[in-house]
Amino acid sequence: MIVRPGDARYAELTHRGYNTRFVASPDEIWLVHSASQVEKAVHQAIAKNQRITVRSGGHCFENLVDDPQFRLLVDMSEMKSVTFDPALNAFAVEAGAQLGEVYKALYEGWGVTVPGGVCPEVGVGGHVSGGGYGPLSRRFGLVVDHLYAIEIVVADSRGRACTIVATREANDPHRDLWWAHTGGGGGGFGIVTRFWFRTPGATGGPSSLLPKPPSRMRETFVTWPWAQLTEADFTRLVMNHGAWHAANSTPGSPYQVMHSSFQLHSSLAQTIQLEIRMDATLPNTAKLHDDYISAVCAGVGVRPTIDIKEGTWLDIALEPTASYGAYSRQKSMGGHLRKPLTATQVGAVYRSLTDPNHNGVGLVYLAAYGCQINTLSSSARAIAQRDSVIKLWYANNWSEPADDAIEVEWLRTLRKNVHGATGGFPVPNDQQDGGYINYPDVDMRDPAQNTSGVPWYSLIWKGNYPRLQQVKNTYDPKNVFRHGLSLDPS
Repeated sequence: MIVRPGDARYAELTHRGYNTRFVASPDEIWLVHSASQVEKAVHQAIAKNQRITVRSGGHCFENLVDDPQFRLLVDMSEMKSVTFDPALNAFAVEAGAQLGEVYKALYEGWGVTVPGGVCPEVGVGGHVSGGGYGPLSRRFGLVVDHLYAIEIVVADSRGRACTIVATREANDPHRDLWWAHTGGGGGGFGIVTRFWFRTPGATGGPSSLLPKPPSRMRETFVTWPWAQLTEADFTRLVMNHGAWHAANSTPGSPYQVMHSSFQLHSSLAQTIQLEIRMDATLPNTAKLHDDYISAVCAGVGVRPTIDIKEGTWLDIALEPTASYGAYSRQKSMGGHLRKPLTATQVGAVYRSLTDPNHNGVGLVYLAAYGCQINTLSSSARAIAQRDSVIKLWYANNWSEPADDAIEVEWLRTLRKNVHGATGGFPVPNDQQDGGYINYPDVDMRDPAQNTSGVPWYSLIWKGNYPRLQQVKNTYDPKNVFRHGLSLDPS
């Protein structure tokens, strides 16, 4: 189905993006149902010289999809089936499915899951291609560590679209194309229409081919009120949290069954919060849980409120993400930490979060990483960060277009102050380990913003960049598939 301006459906389809700073305005939106239909869209885009882009769930934080340069938008939202494919002995997931739909189908159908993200509304296409992580990743690795194959529409040197199935098999001539979608990001090599998942080395029937989640989970929110926190208390909390993760994120740690995210909201939000999710079925769950909270709280003069609940894994996995409501304009960027933030860096965070001239909902998000994630080499998948202990995300949300400049600058100032020693970005070194394509920031590509001297692509992919560049040269030599953070053919 093709929707054009003037169609009653056009407005809804163009406003699906998460970040309302950017709204799509294509000449055509193709709601596709198969790879063959995607091929037709690509054929037309090449023939008419239309910039083409693709949307899965619509949660891209930057204007990598909702950019006025794009004239043909391929919308994958109707392609969301989840089935078992006996021919490939793997689970086939169409690229338009949302994570929650995947979790529900895999668990109710076969009792298995993939260790994907915490937000059930996020689309599979971009999440997987960028190397997604989530609450089960410390135990089972990244979602791409279980990716067996992809179906993708690419464009050859003569401008012809074709569909390729690329697998991780060593003898597959398209193996590098599969590898590029284990962290290389979506929309820069072609349009993925389907993913297949099977854990490496897994054998037997479908119910033994992917990880089995715990039958029950414990979810805890530990909350501190900003009104009672001094700078010393705040610093101690963040330093305690970082030190704990540095000590408890090695492969095989008893804490691999636990995920947490420290959500340091700006003072406008009135609280900061530690969310914990962990396997509730283990005999030492309560002790691990309580010892972790005690370690984070040690020496802090403010007692938090602690709210604990338990439920089935699926019920908690399908909890909707908290909405920012009218605060839907956004700027963010992310990265990885091999070692915790220093006291100087935490001080920079505190100053930004308590900035009286800041009217947005700012957030520094410190997510648990490491454990099983760090058992693979940096080149095994396209996502190179395999010895980090914390995933980092800076974000700012606000409501008024008139505030765009000041609120974007707030985020930039936070980033520059925290990473001032390395040109304003988390340049890989002994403490930091670069960016994350699923938390994109086009400032990386701007020499006025990125003063690190390190190219944007090396910030994200480090030593995996040359191999990704070769995939781009091979499968998209005419640069049909491009956006603000995609590689150009060389």
